[in-house]
Amino acid sequence: MKRAITVFFVLVTMLMLSIGAAQAREQIRIVGSSTVYPFASYVVEEFGATTNYPTPVIESTGSGGGLKLFSEGLGLSTPDISNASRQMKPSEYKRCMDNGVERIHQVIIGYDGISICENTQNPKLNLTREEITLAVAAEVPQNGKLVKNPYTHWNDINPDLPNRKITIYGPPTTSGTRDAFEELVMEAATEDMPGYDGEYTTIRQDGAYVPAGENDNLIVQRLNKNTEAFGIFGYSFLDNNRDKIQAVSIDGVDPKTETISKGEYPVARSLFFYVKLDHLDEVPGMEEYVDLFLSEKMIGDFGYLKEIGLIPLPEQMRTEQREAWENRELLSLDDLK
Repeated sequence: MKRAITVFFVLVTMLMLSIGAAQAREQIRIVGSSTVYPFASYVVEEFGATTNYPTPVIESTGSGGGLKLFSEGLGLSTPDISNASRQMKPSEYKRCMDNGVERIHQVIIGYDGISICENTQNPKLNLTREEITLAVAAEVPQNGKLVKNPYTHWNDINPDLPNRKITIYGPPTTSGTRDAFEELVMEAATEDMPGYDGEYTTIRQDGAYVPAGENDNLIVQRLNKNTEAFGIFGYSFLDNNRDKIQAVSIDGVDPKTETISKGEYPVARSLFFYVKLDHLDEVPGMEEYVDLFLSEKMIGDFGYLKEIGLIPLPEQMRTEQREAWENRELLSLDDLK
């Protein structure tokens, strides 16, 4: 009798463990960029509705936060896919390698522009990257040296700008949008700006720049309440909220589908996601999910994702992305800028 009871409990334990493992492997787990989140969420819902696989679990953690989780190692306790609104950094790649995540595939899904927006009640405004940098930088050049940023109003920077208090709701340090803003705006502006010794990307912390979390919809809500403020987020959030907000022109160019895809808009970037190839045999549906994401009906010129703000890649680039995925091409350190 004791032996029978022991065997019974062993079998029950094994059954519970197998059920737990199956449940842990049942759904694809996706983390990462708040900018990519609306596009990936659309694919997630379509995947759950049109396949026999369960709907994946997706979290908006920011690009940096997602890649940190992604790089922690292999196994079902770690994400399978990480979305990013900028390319993986060499340091993140090295952390992946150190933790055994050695087989990574990079996917580029399309383009996005970083929009600087304000309430529609305000007159249309044009800002240069230099003016934006002087508004957000922790230090600015004065009399041949860098000093703590004294600017409190936009007309302190340029008398032709409005007498509005400098308040900018922007992404936190974990966000790929923040990384891209620092690179495409601040680095580009300070590289040759007198007074800076090369590229400068330190953002002020005196309240003029307000880290607003990973939920860009909250920034849109804040711009409705504070009509003097500006917000920084991806083009898709502008495109989906044109009844509430309008974009500032940057260096005389408006963020539009055409200007972003042609490289005319100076603050444009590519959008990515990263796949753990070692998880393909462990988590059902991963291959089919990526296939769906890369399909023409999602990222094509007339795809669903274009309707919600994604700027499609040129047709040849889309083909190259699909071929690279079919060949399971591995990301290398040399691929990263």
